[in-house]
Amino acid sequence: MITKLILAGTLVAVAGFVAVPAKANSLWIEQHGWSHSLGASQDGSRNRIGIYQNGYRSSAIAEQRGRRNVGAIGQDGAYHRARTDQWGNRNAAGIGQFGTGHDAMLIQDGNGNVAASVQVGRGCLADAVQAGNGNVAAIVQTCR
Repeated sequence: MITKLILAGTLVAVAGFVAVPAKANSLWIEQHGWSHSLGASQDGSRNRIGIYQNGYRSSAIAEQRGRRNVGAIGQDGAYHRARTDQWGNRNAAGIGQFGTGHDAMLIQDGNGNVAASVQVGRGCLADAVQAGNGNVAAIVQTCR
């Protein structure tokens, strides 16, 4: 009887473990330096967020609601602020900031949208808002 109970418990645990990854969201964070801050929120399934920060005093916020969205933020330097908000399905947003004091925000509401921002130098500001389906936005800046 105890053997059957242990076997049944093991099967339930394995079935539960196997079922979770199919709907799982993922969040990857890597920070080097000091005094960084970040926040992330995911609601839905198969959403992915990756955040990398190197330097000091940079902040990142990523929010995803829907399915199969990808958000990536990479910051090297100091005093950067980045935010990605994605509502819908199969959206992709990426922010790369190098230097000092950049500010970027990418907002997507719909399906199949792509937005990217790359900023190099000092003090760049980039915002992109996409509503609807199949939109593409790219921002590349060198600010002094």
